[in-house]
Amino acid sequence: MTMTLGTALALFGAVVLLALALHGWWTTRRASPRPAPAADGNGERVEPSMDHAVAAVEAEPAALRQPPRRTPRLDALIDALVPMALDAPISGDMALQHLPPSRRAGGKPFYLEGLDTESGTWEPLQPGRRYGELQAGVQLASRGGPLTEIEYSEFVQKVQAYADAVGASTDVPDMLDVVARARELDALASPLDVQLTITLRTNGVAWSVPFVQQVAARQGLVPGPVPGRLVLPAEEEGAPPVLVLAVDAQAALAAMAGDGQAAPVRQCTLTLDVPQTPSSAEPFPAWHLIGKQLADDLDATAGDDQGEPISLHAFAAIGKELDEIYQRLEVLDLAAGSPAARRLFS
Repeated sequence: MTMTLGTALALFGAVVLLALALHGWWTTRRASPRPAPAADGNGERVEPSMDHAVAAVEAEPAALRQPPRRTPRLDALIDALVPMALDAPISGDMALQHLPPSRRAGGKPFYLEGLDTESGTWEPLQPGRRYGELQAGVQLASRGGPLTEIEYSEFVQKVQAYADAVGASTDVPDMLDVVARARELDALASPLDVQLTITLRTNGVAWSVPFVQQVAARQGLVPGPVPGRLVLPAEEEGAPPVLVLAVDAQAALAAMAGDGQAAPVRQCTLTLDVPQTPSSAEPFPAWHLIGKQLADDLDATAGDDQGEPISLHAFAAIGKELDEIYQRLEVLDLAAGSPAARRLFS
């Protein structure tokens, strides 16, 4: 959802009231059992953590390293996990050969990983590797809502068919428990799902799309993959954009086609998707300052989606509330800009 400034002001009180409940719930969730770690070649237990994966990549000779994979890693925090035990290791090629054509269950993505027999780390399935254990996971919630019974059933069916194809046995969590977790996570995360939008409305003549693009380029915004979207790229390669400036898509398409009679536009929106960017990147000051500069350069009024101008006092109040939201996200191990937060709030 896109949160207006008025709604964001009301959010602060709700977040504070939820703080104690969040802490108690998360303490319980962190204490919940996770899939048993596998043994490495020396018989020692190896926990499938991101730290081990990073260490393994750093230890590989440069010539043998694979290009970095952007596939999100499974996380017991936001995924329902299904361990798949193998009688003997299988090749990555075989594991990939039997993947279902679609890794979605309804509206929820699911992922498959393998425990590499050499490194003892969990990773997305890759050719040329050997895996002694597999696991699948379906995302418990997203901006589309919590995982439903129907989605979970579809996920289990696809995982079971895959397990049968590769000769693995599964340990499927109870549906009622998984769906209850999904609803719980969705209820706790929703108040922290903040998207701030400034609407820039012209004070006089309408703009052409190329003019808006020219003005936006001065602030470091570049064309995005979707017509009518200009983005402020993140410093991290492959990360979501810090800000998005949107104009009417039809007008943008007409301008791209060289239509001299392309419809002019009278407004555009600048959006900050809070959970997608770490607070250390200072996305809120960028949103505020770029919004103000665009308003000046476009001769526009910066307002909310109700048409009310945004005052400096309102910006200051929202900034304080965002500090509280960032803290609450960190308490949940869902810090803004983290892989888990980006997946959950998508």
